[in-house]
Order: sequence, then structure tokens, then C-alpha cells
Amino acid sequence: MVEFTDAETAFLDEQPLGRLATAGADSRPHVVPVSFRLNRELGTIDCGGIHVDTTKKWRDVQANPWAAIVVDDLVSVDPWQPRMLEIRGRAEAVPTGGDELGPGFGAAFIRIHPERKNSYGIG
Repeated sequence: MVEFTDAETAFLDEQPLGRLATAGADSRPHVVPVSFRLNRELGTIDCGGIHVDTTKKWRDVQANPWAAIVVDDLVSVDPWQPRMLEIRGRAEAVPTGGDELGPGFGAAFIRIHPERKNSYGIG
């Protein structure tokens, strides 16, 4: 299990969107913006949307249970100062409970169990 630093946790808490990358049975990549939150109890990243269970990303995770999310922003453009956190791991399609996770979530959601992380400009 991946452990997040205090700076990484604070960064995740302040960001409203991430980019979820999946690949289906055909191995072709698919990247879309999603709402997300760090689930501190489980150590997972829960990715949302309003009708996730009708989307390609939902079908992809069922066919190929690996995903990544990148959360990024720009602290400044002059000087150029990007920050980003990439999280990769096993993903699961969770059919219920997402509507209790907050804004940007419907009932179904995708849960990533982090196995690897890479960050830049955080902390």
C-alpha cells in the first residue's frame, strides 16, 4: 500500500478534479476528467461522476482492473511552477455508495488501490 505524505494529502484535498486513465480489453488508452477524493480509512482514491456505471471507464475497469489518476495544477506560470501527483494501481467498479462521498459523485464510482505514486513540485 502506498502512503501519502502530509503535503501530498493536502494537495489532494485542495484539488477538485483529476484525470483518470483506463484501458479496456482492447488495451487502448482512455483518459477523462473525474471528481475524486482520498479515502483515508481505506487508503484508496475514489473517482466519481454522475453516471459512472454507464461510461467507458466503468467498462474498462471491469475488463482490465488497472488504472491511473493524475492530479495537477500550476502554482505559477511565470516562473513556470507545475505540481502533479500520479497514482497507479488496481481499480474496482463499486456500484453503490458514491452518492455519500460528496459533490461530483453519483451512486457508482471507481476505487483505485494505489500501488505506485509519482509526484513533482509538492512539498
